[in-house]
Amino acid sequence: MIYGIGTDVCDVRRIRASLERHGDRFAEKVLGERELATWRQRSVRWPERGLRYLATRFSAKEAFSKAIGLGMRMPMTWRDCEIDKLPSGQPVIVLHRGLKDWFESRGLTAHVSVTDETDYAASFVVVEKP
Repeated sequence: MIYGIGTDVCDVRRIRASLERHGDRFAEKVLGERELATWRQRSVRWPERGLRYLATRFSAKEAFSKAIGLGMRMPMTWRDCEIDKLPSGQPVIVLHRGLKDWFESRGLTAHVSVTDETDYAASFVVVEKP
């Protein structure tokens, strides 16, 4: 049974402006530890790719927060929700700390899809309850 659905479209130019205004602090606020390491690696090799990576993660977390019905309020936090990928490349949601406990206590599972183009990143999340 579907528990919730969330979607988000993010303007990559808005993420660029936030990075220019706040520097790495913006990425450090939004990204979990593993995501932050990936963002830094991608940004060094190709800054535009790093920017789009950050935008897709921002978008996916917004979509997830909508799908679980909390928005960006506790226990939902930017850093406690990470978007990882399987060896196949399929994106997956990895939760930590209180958000993980909240999610698991309800028996929920999540599916996420992310995409990006030059100016936009978009995400779609479906959360299910057995």
